[in-house]
Amino acid sequence: MEVYGVNNEIEAEEEQVVDAANPQEKVQNEKEKRESEKLKDQKINEYGQTTLNNNNKKIHLMTIIGEVEGHECLPQHSKTTKYEHILPQLASIEDSKEVEGVLILLNTVGGDVEAGLAIAEMIASLSKPTVSLVLGGSHSIGVPLAVSSDYSFIVPTATMIIHPVRMNGTVIGVAQTYEYFQRIQNRILSFIVDHSNISYEEVEALMLNTTQLVKDVGTILVGKETVEKGIINEVGGIDMALKKLNSMIEERKKELQDSEEMQQ
Repeated sequence: MEVYGVNNEIEAEEEQVVDAANPQEKVQNEKEKRESEKLKDQKINEYGQTTLNNNNKKIHLMTIIGEVEGHECLPQHSKTTKYEHILPQLASIEDSKEVEGVLILLNTVGGDVEAGLAIAEMIASLSKPTVSLVLGGSHSIGVPLAVSSDYSFIVPTATMIIHPVRMNGTVIGVAQTYEYFQRIQNRILSFIVDHSNISYEEVEALMLNTTQLVKDVGTILVGKETVEKGIINEVGGIDMALKKLNSMIEERKKELQDSEEMQQ
């Protein structure tokens, strides 16, 4: 114990000597540390994103909340997720050698179809392991976003609403308009089916249900009902989501290592 104490005192004295010898370097290091923390806080405040160091693994945390904003700006009082923020960040994650996995937290009412599908396609095409967690709700275009990850979770009280496509503004009452709506819905349904365990016919029936929603056509599913329907993989919270993501990262590392050994 005495030797340990002496060693600590020697190390402390050496650090003081280094600091005394390089006061400018110490000031510079502290300045860089403060700037790094400021940028991290700014990133959380502006974009709802940060990087987690979990079990020596760098996991990028991304949130999709409020309404997914598309080509038109929503009112300032609305809570929004801007696709022009998310898409470059996803590209950066794919290109990064440090980030090993992505955790996506969802609490969204839906929003712009084009923007939502663009984000969902980007998430689905990432080579890094991805896990999504539905909190509160993931409605409308939030359904493709929730299933775009490699594995999905939902908390017991969260909800998902599946309904037909809506359109704002002038609608021309011709057959072509109906066909256009149908093609948009086919894109959404196909994406959901390709990234979950539900059939096209089942999800279409949920979308066109007329018995549940008072002012709309569609279906509302709560917690485990989404798992029973085959849309979400599992009911669970943040602990289970992080545990699953960590195991997926380890599996990917092992696969890459085995691939390199085979090439050698």
